[in-house]
Amino acid sequence: MNGDELLSRYAQGKRNFREVNLNGANLQDCDLRDIDFRRANLINCNLQNANLQGVNFREANLQGAIFIGANLRETNFISAHLRQANLSDTDLRDANLRAAQLQKACFKQANLSETSLHEVDLTQANLDVANLTDANLIRSNLTRASLKGAILEGANLTITTLNEANLEEANLVKAILHSTNLVGANLNRADLSKAKLTGSNLADATAVKAQLRAANVSWTTLRGINLTGASLYRTNLSWSNLTGAILTDAVLMSANISHVTLKDAILTGAMMPDGTAYQ
Repeated sequence: MNGDELLSRYAQGKRNFREVNLNGANLQDCDLRDIDFRRANLINCNLQNANLQGVNFREANLQGAIFIGANLRETNFISAHLRQANLSDTDLRDANLRAAQLQKACFKQANLSETSLHEVDLTQANLDVANLTDANLIRSNLTRASLKGAILEGANLTITTLNEANLEEANLVKAILHSTNLVGANLNRADLSKAKLTGSNLADATAVKAQLRAANVSWTTLRGINLTGASLYRTNLSWSNLTGAILTDAVLMSANISHVTLKDAILTGAMMPDGTAYQ
């Protein structure tokens, strides 16, 4: 089937196009609301600026598809294949992408607020400046993903893998990162105020000038982390391991450092919990 035939049948009221083959079809700017594309072949399909609200893409193959600027609200992408797809500037509010394959996909400036991204694979994906407010990313894989300047306020990243991810200047205020892996991640100038990072692993991460005000970072691995100039005001660091950490000029006023391991840590110029400067 080609794009023209699909549009003709859609205009006649047909909505069921399960398992259809539209490899490489051009459907740019089309209105295809509520269509059923379950298990369809839409590899390299052009859906730029299309209205796809409520569409069922469950288990569809959308590898390399172009969705730039598309309306994808309330869309079903459960277990869909979207490797290297371009979803920049799309509206994905209330969409369901659970268990989707999104390796190297681009979501730059996309709106993913309150979207379900549970157990997705976003390895090396681009989510720069994306809005992920209150999104569900539990158990997802974002290894080496780029989230520079992304909004993750209130997002749930429990047991998520963010090893070597770029979260520079990201907004993670009140984000939930329990038992999350952030080994080697870039958190420079990120805002993690009031975030919950209990039991997480931030070994060898960089968090230069990061905001961790009133965050819960207890029972966390922070070996070798660079926290130069970071704000840890009222941060709970109890029982955490900061062996070899760099805390130069960091602010630790009113922080809880009970049972913290600071072996070989560098504290030059740090403001300690009691308000005195470390000598």
